[in-house]
Amino acid sequence: MYNNVLILLDNLDDWKPYYDTNSVMSVSNYLQAQLIGKERKLVINLSNDYNYNSEGYYCSLLAQTRGHQVLPDIETINKLKIGSFIRMPASLQKVCYQWIQSQNIQTETWTLNIYFGKCAEVGLERIARFIFENFPCPILNVTFNTHSRNQIENIQALGINMLNESEQDCFATVLDAFNKKIWRIPRSSKPARYNLAILYDPEEKFPPSNKQAMNKFLEIAKKMDIRAELVTEEDITRLMEFDALFIRTTTSLNNYTFHWSQTARQNGLAVIDDPVSIIRCTNKVYLNELFYKEHIPAPKSTLLFKSKPKTFDEIAEILGSPFILKIPDGSFSIGMYKIENQKALDDALNLLYVHSSIILAQAFIPTEFDWRVGVLNGEPIYVCKYYMAKNHWQIYHHYKSGISRCGIVETLPIYKVPRKIIDTALKAANLIGKGLYGIDLKIVDEKVLVIEINDNPSIDHGCEDIVLGDELYYRILNHFEREVDKNR
Repeated sequence: MYNNVLILLDNLDDWKPYYDTNSVMSVSNYLQAQLIGKERKLVINLSNDYNYNSEGYYCSLLAQTRGHQVLPDIETINKLKIGSFIRMPASLQKVCYQWIQSQNIQTETWTLNIYFGKCAEVGLERIARFIFENFPCPILNVTFNTHSRNQIENIQALGINMLNESEQDCFATVLDAFNKKIWRIPRSSKPARYNLAILYDPEEKFPPSNKQAMNKFLEIAKKMDIRAELVTEEDITRLMEFDALFIRTTTSLNNYTFHWSQTARQNGLAVIDDPVSIIRCTNKVYLNELFYKEHIPAPKSTLLFKSKPKTFDEIAEILGSPFILKIPDGSFSIGMYKIENQKALDDALNLLYVHSSIILAQAFIPTEFDWRVGVLNGEPIYVCKYYMAKNHWQIYHHYKSGISRCGIVETLPIYKVPRKIIDTALKAANLIGKGLYGIDLKIVDEKVLVIEINDNPSIDHGCEDIVLGDELYYRILNHFEREVDKNR
């Protein structure tokens, strides 16, 4: 049993319906204890009173001061106190309406209990998760208005002493899943040095790591006494079980990956990719401006604005013909078009302006391959040549049929790579941060050009790990270990 989980109660008798665990502590004892130390604790505050100046309130306040992760935190308590309003998105309102119809609810209002983002009601799981993400509190009681577009009317914290027998069963089951360390890990098992969540999408078409690489991360982590676990979007409520987060699904500012990264960083977890890196790397408009400002050699570029259109000839006069259009947040060669005439420009912009009011136009620089330098904490860890797909100008060729092909990849020892490639890649990476990056470069007329910086670079078994083998995985996991120790 681990010592980094604390369950706080006003009265220890409230825990009688549940399994015994030495993780339970009274609110008063926690307030009086000297618990400031290097070990980061997860504090589950189950006080029945979060009112301002109450002991329950001060538990969450002092937990944050002591460097502990706490549910609920002071921000959540204050939001619940003032009755902060949230509106469900239309997709969840539809789910709610369908559930009301299926249950034949006739009353003006109805309530839902949420335990760590879970609920007993089948069909309302997404709604429970949405509310918990906005109000991360162990037990919530939510009132819905049946006839007002299924809108949330009230959210309040629920005391553990207010649960009936069936609700106690549900709470215990969810708490067990939320943090299995409380009573399920055998006492004889060796504690892991830290807990790592690896976020992935099992349905992703172009994941940054293939299944063999994911299994390698798990295998090497086990050898290093690290408890690594694959998690998906649905596991957001479990995030604070972990000390570190490794995002191995394609990142974007407007999807859940950024929310995970931001939440993890705010709660003191070591994170790759961190939110600042995602912001800086996932937008080619930002990188274009950064390269110009910091004198990083890059292909000639110009920005196209929906509000101020340019003709093909005007753009070609700056960049030459043909040229490339790129959507700011595209990846894996998606959202890129080679433009050779006015019609091609009009057709591409009609598609791209739906997604972004600014498009990057860049000089077309044909090469047999692109260089990719993998950089971690300011040091190169792998170098690859990514060859263009057969009979195509990009590394990936996405056919209209939906099939995609990619060119071959050659991995080289770092000492065999031209020094100017490594130096330019490190200079570019250092402008972003000290995380894990993939720097794409070309050599044209003996001059190195940076194409882009990727915050979520590929690490595939049988590809990027060809030279270092298992050592590549050890290096990444060791980086997490250092960051976790620093946070502690």
